[in-house]
Amino acid sequence: MNPLSVKAYDLRQDVLDIIVSGGGGHIGGDMSSMEIVLTLYSRMNVSPERADDPDRDRFVLSKGHCVETLYAVLAWKGFLNIEEVKAKFSRFGSEYIGHPHNTLPGIEMNSGSLGHGLSVCVGMALAGKMDGKDYRVYTLMGDGELAEGSVWEGVMAANHYHLDNLCAVVDRNHLQISGTTEQVMTPGDLSARFAAFGWHVIEVKDGNSIDQLNAAFDEAENTKGQPTVIIADTVKGKGSALMENKASWHHHLPSAEEYEIISRELRERKEALPRE
Repeated sequence: MNPLSVKAYDLRQDVLDIIVSGGGGHIGGDMSSMEIVLTLYSRMNVSPERADDPDRDRFVLSKGHCVETLYAVLAWKGFLNIEEVKAKFSRFGSEYIGHPHNTLPGIEMNSGSLGHGLSVCVGMALAGKMDGKDYRVYTLMGDGELAEGSVWEGVMAANHYHLDNLCAVVDRNHLQISGTTEQVMTPGDLSARFAAFGWHVIEVKDGNSIDQLNAAFDEAENTKGQPTVIIADTVKGKGSALMENKASWHHHLPSAEEYEIISRELRERKEALPRE
């Protein structure tokens, strides 16, 4: 078993603590995207000591409302202090707000206006090509976000410029704030759509599997001549039956009782992971 699978549950507890401390947060998508962000930061060429290195890899959380997961992972990497995040999240005047804020170390851009992250990453990747750099650019989008037209402008541009240093990840948890993605705006066959725009498509059947995600990122790095999208099939609210696959947990402040239930389930699931 990959040790990051254990770490993912520890960081989910951090996310829960951040949200309860701050009085709210987008907990469902935080939990579905945890392994994606954690796997990326275990691989990317980026560190607190080299935060401004022009050769660093870049990551943009396009679905910026799931910033609590990004905070937890950045703290794990040493960019932030997790106790400070928990103490200050969503407090008046705090830099730890409910969307990524690039005055904080390790955050490349302010995000949260859905549909913008990919196009910005196209610019970052194109700049890398023009400058002869080897860095890679990653963005994480929500599946509900794909209803934004600007996403597809970015998709088209990435193919036009053959940006094989760009990898987009779709957190395909099938839910958004007001229901399923199929109910709100049917996404259709996402693999076929991206392929039609000239992208290399990788489907990850278990988007909460560190091993499957690592294999997908390996394939993306070895793909030349075209950008890659990883469509990761995840579970909204992953980690507790109380939250899983429920749109009502898109943005929800757990009660004291719910906090205890979720914390207990996170511990139990972590302990149930197979040990080598």
